[in-house]
Amino acid sequence: MSRDILRLTIEDLSHFTKSLRSQLQDPPSHAETLAIVARAAGYRNYQHLRADLTPEPQANAKQVARALRYFDETGQWADWPGKRGIRELCLWVVWAKLPARTSLSEREISALINTHTVFRDAAQIRRSLIEMGLMDRNTSGSRYERIEQRIPPEAQVLIRRVKERSLAHMPPASGRSDPIQRLVGQARLDAENSN
Repeated sequence: MSRDILRLTIEDLSHFTKSLRSQLQDPPSHAETLAIVARAAGYRNYQHLRADLTPEPQANAKQVARALRYFDETGQWADWPGKRGIRELCLWVVWAKLPARTSLSEREISALINTHTVFRDAAQIRRSLIEMGLMDRNTSGSRYERIEQRIPPEAQVLIRRVKERSLAHMPPASGRSDPIQRLVGQARLDAENSN
Protein backbone atom coordinates (compact mmCIF):
# COMPACT_ATOMS: atom_id res chain seq x y z
CA MET A 1 0.00 0.00 0.00
CA SER A 2 1.49 3.33 -1.02
CA ARG A 3 1.58 6.32 1.29
CA ASP A 4 0.42 9.75 0.36
CA ILE A 5 2.89 12.47 1.23
CA LEU A 6 1.23 15.30 3.07
CA ARG A 7 3.04 18.57 3.58
CA LEU A 8 2.35 20.48 6.76
CA THR A 9 3.14 24.17 7.09
CA ILE A 10 3.15 25.52 10.61
CA GLU A 11 2.81 29.29 10.76
CA ASP A 12 3.62 29.59 14.48
CA LEU A 13 5.57 26.69 15.97
CA SER A 14 5.19 27.98 19.52
CA HIS A 15 1.40 28.12 19.23
CA PHE A 16 1.41 24.67 17.58
CA THR A 17 3.38 23.10 20.45
CA LYS A 18 1.14 24.76 23.06
CA SER A 19 -1.90 23.32 21.32
CA LEU A 20 -0.22 19.91 21.12
CA ARG A 21 0.71 20.01 24.84
CA SER A 22 -2.87 20.89 25.83
CA GLN A 23 -4.05 17.58 24.33
CA LEU A 24 -1.58 15.41 26.26
CA GLN A 25 -2.27 14.04 29.74
CA ASP A 26 1.23 14.45 31.18
CA PRO A 27 2.78 16.99 28.77
CA PRO A 28 6.48 17.80 28.66
CA SER A 29 7.56 21.41 29.12
CA HIS A 30 7.15 23.87 26.27
CA ALA A 31 10.91 23.77 25.51
CA GLU A 32 10.91 19.96 25.53
CA THR A 33 7.91 19.90 23.18
CA LEU A 34 9.68 22.28 20.79
CA ALA A 35 12.70 19.93 20.83
CA ILE A 36 10.50 16.87 20.19
CA VAL A 37 8.82 18.54 17.21
CA ALA A 38 12.21 19.65 15.85
CA ARG A 39 13.65 16.11 16.14
CA ALA A 40 10.53 14.69 14.46
CA ALA A 41 11.17 17.08 11.57
CA GLY A 42 14.75 15.78 11.22
CA TYR A 43 16.68 18.44 13.15
CA ARG A 44 19.08 17.93 16.08
CA ASN A 45 17.17 20.31 18.33
CA TYR A 46 14.98 23.41 18.24
CA GLN A 47 17.95 25.75 17.81
CA HIS A 48 19.07 23.77 14.74
CA LEU A 49 15.57 23.99 13.25
CA ARG A 50 15.36 27.70 13.96
CA ALA A 51 18.79 28.44 12.46
CA ASP A 52 17.93 26.48 9.33
CA LEU A 53 14.45 27.88 8.77
CA THR A 54 14.79 31.52 9.86
CA PRO A 55 14.82 33.54 6.64
CA GLU A 56 17.77 35.83 6.01
CA PRO A 57 16.78 39.50 6.10
CA GLN A 58 16.50 41.01 2.65
CA ALA A 59 18.88 43.78 1.64
CA ASN A 60 17.49 47.25 1.03
CA ALA A 61 18.15 47.59 -2.72
CA LYS A 62 17.71 51.39 -2.71
CA GLN A 63 20.33 51.84 0.00
CA VAL A 64 22.75 49.52 -1.83
CA ALA A 65 22.21 51.46 -5.09
CA ARG A 66 22.86 54.78 -3.32
CA ALA A 67 26.08 53.47 -1.77
CA LEU A 68 27.23 51.94 -5.06
CA ARG A 69 27.22 55.44 -6.60
CA TYR A 70 30.22 56.30 -4.42
CA PHE A 71 32.39 53.64 -6.11
CA ASP A 72 33.93 54.16 -9.52
CA GLU A 73 33.84 51.70 -12.41
CA THR A 74 36.99 49.96 -11.13
CA GLY A 75 35.48 49.35 -7.69
CA GLN A 76 37.43 52.05 -5.84
CA TRP A 77 35.70 54.24 -3.29
CA ALA A 78 35.63 57.58 -5.11
CA ASP A 79 33.89 60.05 -2.77
CA TRP A 80 33.05 60.45 0.93
CA PRO A 81 29.23 60.26 1.42
CA GLY A 82 27.52 62.99 3.41
CA LYS A 83 24.87 60.68 4.85
CA ARG A 84 26.05 58.56 7.74
CA GLY A 85 24.10 55.41 6.79
CA ILE A 86 25.55 55.35 3.27
CA ARG A 87 29.04 56.17 4.57
CA GLU A 88 28.89 53.26 7.05
CA LEU A 89 27.76 50.94 4.27
CA CYS A 90 30.75 52.04 2.16
CA LEU A 91 33.09 51.41 5.11
CA TRP A 92 32.05 47.75 5.10
CA VAL A 93 33.60 47.43 1.63
CA VAL A 94 36.96 48.66 2.95
CA TRP A 95 36.60 46.41 6.02
CA ALA A 96 36.06 43.38 3.74
CA LYS A 97 39.30 44.13 1.90
CA LEU A 98 41.41 44.21 5.07
CA PRO A 99 43.15 40.97 6.02
CA ALA A 100 41.46 39.05 8.84
CA ARG A 101 43.29 38.30 12.10
CA THR A 102 46.36 40.27 11.01
CA SER A 103 47.95 43.02 13.06
CA LEU A 104 49.14 45.88 10.84
CA SER A 105 51.10 49.05 11.50
CA GLU A 106 49.56 52.45 10.79
CA ARG A 107 51.61 52.72 7.61
CA GLU A 108 50.53 49.25 6.41
CA ILE A 109 46.83 49.81 7.12
CA SER A 110 46.96 53.24 5.46
CA ALA A 111 48.63 51.77 2.36
CA LEU A 112 45.91 49.10 2.12
CA ILE A 113 43.11 51.62 2.56
CA ASN A 114 44.62 53.96 -0.03
CA THR A 115 44.72 51.18 -2.63
CA HIS A 116 40.92 50.95 -2.42
CA THR A 117 40.04 54.65 -2.40
CA VAL A 118 40.38 57.46 -4.91
CA PHE A 119 40.23 60.29 -2.36
CA ARG A 120 43.10 58.90 -0.21
CA ASP A 121 41.94 59.83 3.31
CA ALA A 122 43.18 56.78 5.21
CA ALA A 123 43.15 58.57 8.57
CA GLN A 124 39.44 59.43 8.30
CA ILE A 125 38.59 55.90 7.18
CA ARG A 126 40.63 54.35 10.02
CA ARG A 127 38.86 56.55 12.58
CA SER A 128 35.46 55.72 11.11
CA LEU A 129 36.18 51.97 11.09
CA ILE A 130 37.20 52.19 14.76
CA GLU A 131 34.08 54.23 15.66
CA MET A 132 31.88 51.62 13.97
CA GLY A 133 33.60 48.82 15.88
CA LEU A 134 34.95 47.26 12.67
CA MET A 135 38.60 47.78 13.54
CA ASP A 136 40.62 47.96 16.74
CA ARG A 137 43.91 49.63 17.53
CA ASN A 138 46.27 49.28 20.45
CA THR A 139 46.56 52.05 23.05
CA SER A 140 49.62 53.59 21.42
CA GLY A 141 47.86 53.67 18.03
CA SER A 142 50.70 51.82 16.34
CA ARG A 143 48.90 48.52 15.52
CA TYR A 144 45.52 47.99 13.86
CA GLU A 145 43.43 44.86 13.41
CA ARG A 146 40.10 44.15 11.72
CA ILE A 147 37.36 42.96 14.11
CA GLU A 148 35.48 39.96 12.76
CA GLN A 149 31.69 40.18 12.82
CA ARG A 150 28.52 39.38 10.94
CA ILE A 151 28.08 41.49 7.80
CA PRO A 152 24.66 43.15 7.37
CA PRO A 153 22.66 42.11 4.26
CA GLU A 154 23.07 45.49 2.53
CA ALA A 155 26.83 45.38 3.08
CA GLN A 156 27.02 41.82 1.72
CA VAL A 157 25.30 42.89 -1.50
CA LEU A 158 27.41 46.06 -1.81
CA ILE A 159 30.67 44.15 -1.24
CA ARG A 160 29.68 41.66 -3.95
CA ARG A 161 28.68 44.39 -6.44
CA VAL A 162 31.90 46.37 -5.87
CA LYS A 163 33.94 43.18 -6.28
CA GLU A 164 32.15 42.46 -9.56
CA ARG A 165 33.04 45.95 -10.79
CA SER A 166 36.70 45.59 -9.85
CA LEU A 167 36.97 42.13 -11.44
CA ALA A 168 35.42 43.43 -14.65
CA HIS A 169 38.24 46.01 -14.94
CA MET A 170 41.18 43.85 -13.87
CA PRO A 171 43.84 42.98 -16.41
CA PRO A 172 44.27 39.25 -17.10
CA ALA A 173 46.22 37.32 -14.45
CA SER A 174 49.92 37.09 -15.17
CA GLY A 175 51.56 35.03 -12.46
CA ARG A 176 52.33 38.06 -10.29
CA SER A 177 51.91 37.98 -6.52
CA ASP A 178 48.88 39.38 -4.74
CA PRO A 179 48.99 43.22 -4.85
CA ILE A 180 47.84 43.53 -1.23
CA GLN A 181 50.64 41.27 -0.05
CA ARG A 182 53.10 43.33 -2.11
CA LEU A 183 51.83 46.55 -0.51
CA VAL A 184 52.06 45.14 3.02
CA GLY A 185 55.55 43.84 2.27
CA GLN A 186 56.64 47.20 0.82
CA ALA A 187 55.20 49.10 3.80
CA ARG A 188 57.09 46.81 6.18
CA LEU A 189 60.35 47.33 4.26
CA ASP A 190 59.82 51.08 4.32
CA ALA A 191 59.20 50.96 8.07
CA GLU A 192 62.36 48.93 8.65
CA ASN A 193 64.45 51.28 6.49
CA SER A 194 63.17 54.37 8.28
CA ASN A 195 64.31 53.02 11.69
